[in-house]
Amino acid sequence: MRRTYWTRRLQRRHPLRLRSLLRRTYPNFQLIFDEQFTKDCAEGQALSVYGDRFFFYPATWDDTSNKGLYDPGIFSVSNGIANIRMRTRDGRPRVCAPEPKINGATADRNQLYGRYEVRFRADSVDGYKTAFLLWPKSGVWPRDGEVDFPEGDLQGVIKAFMHRQNGTSGSDQDGYTSSARFPDWHTAVIEWKPNFCRFILDGNILGTSTSRVPNTPMHWVLQCEPS
Repeated sequence: MRRTYWTRRLQRRHPLRLRSLLRRTYPNFQLIFDEQFTKDCAEGQALSVYGDRFFFYPATWDDTSNKGLYDPGIFSVSNGIANIRMRTRDGRPRVCAPEPKINGATADRNQLYGRYEVRFRADSVDGYKTAFLLWPKSGVWPRDGEVDFPEGDLQGVIKAFMHRQNGTSGSDQDGYTSSARFPDWHTAVIEWKPNFCRFILDGNILGTSTSRVPNTPMHWVLQCEPS
C-alpha cells in the first residue's frame, strides 16, 4: 500500500494552519510524499515556491459552494507552518485548495488506496469550513464516492464522511462525528484499503467503514471554503 503524509493548519481572518509531522513507519504502507514546509513563502508566492509540490486550484475557479473564489495568493509558509488566510476581498470570500503532488511534480496525482495524514488547526471563525477530501479521478459523483476528513464548520466539531461506491445521492454515506473542535492542534488520518476505510483522530479511531468503500483512483485535496 502507498501512504501519504501532509501537514497543515488553519487560522483566522481567516487562517488555516498546517504543521510538520514526525516521520513514522506503518505496516503495509510505503511513504511516497512528505511535506515539512522547510521553505518560507509570503502570500502570493505559493506557485513559485511550492508549485512543484502542490497543485493549487486557480484563482479563476469558483469554490464548490459558489459563494467564493479559490485563491493561491492567500497561502503562505513561515517557520514550518503553512497558513491559509481566508477572508473576503472585492465582495467575495477567498479560499484555497492545495492538492499534494504525491507522485511527483509532473505525475498523475491520483492513486488507488493509501494512508493520508495531516496536522492542522483553525481559529473558530464564522462562515468558513474545511473539507479535506479524496475525490475520484473520474469526477463521476456520487457513483464513485468521496472520502472527507477532516470536515466541518470552523466553529463546530470535526467530522468524517465516506460517500459510498455506486452512490445514488449525496446522503448515501457513512458519517462519524467527534467532540474535537478546530482551535486545538489535531492529527487526522485516513487509511483507505480494499473494502476498508478508517478515520483516526489524534490516535483514536473515529470510525471504520467496510461496505461499499470507494474502489477507483482518487486524489487528495486540502479544500477550504465558505460554509
